[in-house]
Amino acid sequence: MAARCQLTPVLRRLARSTTEVSRQPLLRQSLSRHTVRHISTSRPRLFQPTAVSQKGELTSEKYPDIQRDSRFAQVTPEHVKFFKDVLGSESAVVDGVTSDAADDIAPFNSDWMNKYRGHCRLVLKPGTTEEVSKILKYCNDNMLAVVPQGGNTGLVGGSVPVFDEIVINMSRMNKIIEFDEVSGILVAEAGTILEVADQFLASKGYIFPLDLGAKGSCHIGGNLATNAGGLRLLRYGSLHGTTLGIEAVLADGTIVDDLCKLRKNNTGYDLKQLFIGAEGTIGIITKVSIQCPQRSAAQNVALFGIESYELAQQAFREAKGQLGEILSAFELMDEGSQQLVRDVTGNKSPLEEKYPFYCLIETSGSNAEHDAEKLQSFLEDVMEKGIVADGTLAENETQIRSLWTWREGITEALGHLGGVYKYDVSIPLKELYQMVEDVKARIDAAGLLGDTDEFPVRAVVGYGHMGDANLHLNVSTRRFDERVEKVLEPYVYEWIAERQGSISAEHGLGLMKKKYIGYSRNPTMVGLMKNIKNTFDPNGILNPYKYL
Repeated sequence: MAARCQLTPVLRRLARSTTEVSRQPLLRQSLSRHTVRHISTSRPRLFQPTAVSQKGELTSEKYPDIQRDSRFAQVTPEHVKFFKDVLGSESAVVDGVTSDAADDIAPFNSDWMNKYRGHCRLVLKPGTTEEVSKILKYCNDNMLAVVPQGGNTGLVGGSVPVFDEIVINMSRMNKIIEFDEVSGILVAEAGTILEVADQFLASKGYIFPLDLGAKGSCHIGGNLATNAGGLRLLRYGSLHGTTLGIEAVLADGTIVDDLCKLRKNNTGYDLKQLFIGAEGTIGIITKVSIQCPQRSAAQNVALFGIESYELAQQAFREAKGQLGEILSAFELMDEGSQQLVRDVTGNKSPLEEKYPFYCLIETSGSNAEHDAEKLQSFLEDVMEKGIVADGTLAENETQIRSLWTWREGITEALGHLGGVYKYDVSIPLKELYQMVEDVKARIDAAGLLGDTDEFPVRAVVGYGHMGDANLHLNVSTRRFDERVEKVLEPYVYEWIAERQGSISAEHGLGLMKKKYIGYSRNPTMVGLMKNIKNTFDPNGILNPYKYL
């Protein structure tokens, strides 16, 4: 019973005052407007860019082995005139060909980390599927390469140009078309912001089956194009399962109308699945039909500290067994990632002591009192068994948001501190954290890791969706350094291949991982993918230089 007594004071502190978990306007002042759940965001940047992130080297200079495809034409004033005639509104065309629009085009040319930067001189913002069709047909006929772009929140360089490709930005196609309040089926345009869709569904008592830190900026079409995973996958599964239908436009302008609103449709090949995770390489998604679950009436969140990764695995096993159907998230964070959040925000941790690992559990159910009792009983049990060293349970929405910021604020904290090498991978759960330890040891042995400016690497941290065996390995640097990249690649991918993992769990391949696909897919599979690409886009104009 000693462990039970250890938990009780923590819970009493929450009941007595909001100062322990919500003593933070806390993270709310510095993080919550951008990272907490259900709060609108405008872009996945909350800190001022550092000197490291402002430089933004051109991708073509950073990767000189990638050469511009000589088949592709350069954009001319004549081309621009055609697009302006099609789109009508001047605001729908950002023209850097016939005028100086460098500042206006800059955000479309770079990813949000400023790791990739292209030479695009023309951005098109279609407002209808028919406009997308006319644009693509003209581009295909004139051999003009294009890059489909949503909220531009990707991490692998998939949504920005490499050279002078035309950006087709989907932000104007942002309408919610219809929602069936009985079946829970949502039909919306691809440019709808994820958080906007979720807030709309909340007003109807439903929830979007995807949640991620960039929800205030990312588009649902881009989510499908990258097969985004996020925080709700443990509960609701992937977009391959929840997507009922899509509308897309092929490279030659053909409109693929497969906007099915049925859960069962067993007539022929399920072609929509090809577009999910294809990163805009075989067509541009313009509309989606999604099966949305009922929003849970009760939500509970707990954060606890754990002494080892082995115990974290035991905690996950106990959570699945004891919380079962109400378990909606199980997130893992190491102490290094939490220290970075503390360093950047200056906020105090919800737990009194520091631990090697932290786990955040969320439950979602229909009975608040029953679920809270179930979660508290679980916490008491794992503490009595010595699995968990300390824990805290949120008792209201403010505390829930505060606890989530310690998980969702990691990415922003890393970005504030300098350059970041990010690896989103799937590894068998038993060896998930071993990768962080091995990479850290390798960087340290190379003399690149240290506390002073002479060392390019500041920290090596790991966190992610333990419930999905999905690790986010992050190497935080003071500056991007070729020596660091050589130590990391292809070592990271070789390490994963030896364990039959995946080099991309949810971020996609983009430019970053294109040449490493062979570490996760055999030659036969890659060959079949190339056949599909050549069938749908024989001229290769859609998102070239990436994916395959």
